[in-house]
Amino acid sequence: MKVILGVAILIGGAVFAVAQTDHSGHGDGMNHAAHSQAGGSALTEPGQDAFAALSEVVALLEADPATDWSQVDLRGLRDHLVDMDRLVSFTEVEEEPVDGGLRMIVTGDAQTLATLRRMVPAHAGQLANDPRWTVDVTESRSAVELVVTSDDPAVTARIGGLGFFGLMASQDHHRAHHLMMARGEDAHAH
Repeated sequence: MKVILGVAILIGGAVFAVAQTDHSGHGDGMNHAAHSQAGGSALTEPGQDAFAALSEVVALLEADPATDWSQVDLRGLRDHLVDMDRLVSFTEVEEEPVDGGLRMIVTGDAQTLATLRRMVPAHAGQLANDPRWTVDVTESRSAVELVVTSDDPAVTARIGGLGFFGLMASQDHHRAHHLMMARGEDAHAH
């Protein structure tokens, strides 16, 4: 009997709490003001990855009194984030060990190939800043080829371990690049 009474009290309390959260007048049970005030510091991701990245950039731009809003290009950043997702989700990769490294032939549907042509050469420039390896990119009608090699066996092992996706994610410049894009600066000059 005590268990049944306890469950009834818990259910009644939950129903009361839910009823108390809808003061918005929307009838959808969502009180967005309450949501933003309650636990705003407890969460770190405001949803889907691209939305979270955009949200983070918007907060930073809004907090910076020097932001030149006439130059802000969040659409360009959004397009780049879509490219990043397409690269990771839809790229087909054929990796082949070569002397001192790895040869990667990457392709996909027409949209993915366009993404690869925008992203791989630009990121190869970032990779080339690392003096431990040599980077070469070649574009063909149906693919982009990335070759990364080194004379150092430890670096060669690292290249093999990273593979295409690891190499594309290395050289931590992405956050700075995204902020440049959002501010309307030369977004594609890595």
